[in-house]
Amino acid sequence: MTIYGTAILAICLLVGQIAGVLLGRAIGIDANVGGVGIAMLMLIGVTSSLQHRGRLVPATQNGILFWSSVYIPVVVAMAACQNVRGALAGGAVAIVAGVAAAAAAFAMVPVILRSAPVVREPADGVHGEA
Repeated sequence: MTIYGTAILAICLLVGQIAGVLLGRAIGIDANVGGVGIAMLMLIGVTSSLQHRGRLVPATQNGILFWSSVYIPVVVAMAACQNVRGALAGGAVAIVAGVAAAAAAFAMVPVILRSAPVVREPADGVHGEA
């Protein structure tokens, strides 16, 4: 069953890469634009959907976890190096765009935290005993 997890990851990667190339062509750039990000979002969506339907068995989930634990850090490191080199070579506009994107991501943290369910624990010493 581990092979199914690998297959799901591979399919998401291939579809994400194709979508990234098509997105790049659509905006006039001869490069892959966000293919890895699209693939990761697809992987999250597919695995979440399979889990909710009860079709994601633990062995398949272990296959996904294994490859994603190896794959994601390598790709993120490679993308980070390319983005920094591109930003430095591209000038101030690229750096401002990167800082603005990071600021927007940080600004979303409180919004996401407010939408999360609140779990309340009893205060110390108070356990409902009379």
